[in-house]
Amino acid sequence: MGILSSISIGINPNLIDVGNIILSWHGVMTFIAVAVAVWLVARWGGKEGMIVDSIYSVSVWAIIGGVVGARILHVIDFWDEVYKDDFISVFSVWSGGIAIYGAILGGFAGGALYIIIRNSEWFLSLWRTVFPFLGDAHRANLPSIGRLADITAPALLIAQAIGRVGDIINGEHFASATNLPWGVIYTHPNSPGIFRPPTHPAVGYELLFDLVLLAAIWPLRDRLRPHGMFFALYLATYSIGRFFLSFLREEFNEYFGALNEAQVVAILVVIFTVPLLVWKAQLVRPTTNQA
Repeated sequence: MGILSSISIGINPNLIDVGNIILSWHGVMTFIAVAVAVWLVARWGGKEGMIVDSIYSVSVWAIIGGVVGARILHVIDFWDEVYKDDFISVFSVWSGGIAIYGAILGGFAGGALYIIIRNSEWFLSLWRTVFPFLGDAHRANLPSIGRLADITAPALLIAQAIGRVGDIINGEHFASATNLPWGVIYTHPNSPGIFRPPTHPAVGYELLFDLVLLAAIWPLRDRLRPHGMFFALYLATYSIGRFFLSFLREEFNEYFGALNEAQVVAILVVIFTVPLLVWKAQLVRPTTNQA
């Protein structure tokens, strides 16, 4: 089948493009995705008795960790080609270049570290020493890392699906060519995908996979113990799907002869999470109002 049987996307990838002010659809959808995820976690956590303000506090550090992690993985992937000879551009996050695995894992690390450090004795002692004029330091009523991670997992899948909408519009994630009738061509002159033949909508496949995975694991959201196992299940199942879907992607770098960075990370995640689930996860009756 030729171009006439393909899906044509002619949307400008930049929602705003005036002078030096550029706002891409990718950036807009990423912002919406993060906002929706935070709102959902606060809503679901509040229903389980968690303090909503505490969830927002953790979210701030999770977002910071997510941005840092997403940037680090991207920089590692393109170190030789871009950043080795232009180190200052490592910090130019606004110019683009993030990796979703870094966002997921970095976000978890940022939120978890905040929960651990915020109520640690050394932090409270440091606060009393450095900021005595702010009053006595006290422990915050924070949710457990495992339970908050479990609540966050479905919100992340929804956020990932929303973010992929921006990827579909932008066309910066190249995929292999196809003759299938749903092959995608990009026709807007600002699109990175212009002049390419019809290709698999690989990020569209991932959007659908995120939603199918959400529906598949949703019934187990309150049935795995100890807390944190549902988040581990999300990581494992998403990683398996992402590993195979990534074979349709055209990535700049290859590792071990045939794998891209996301696939390498996916393997590492599966190696860690699957044995953890086999060893620790237990199926229990669903409960309610448990923080």
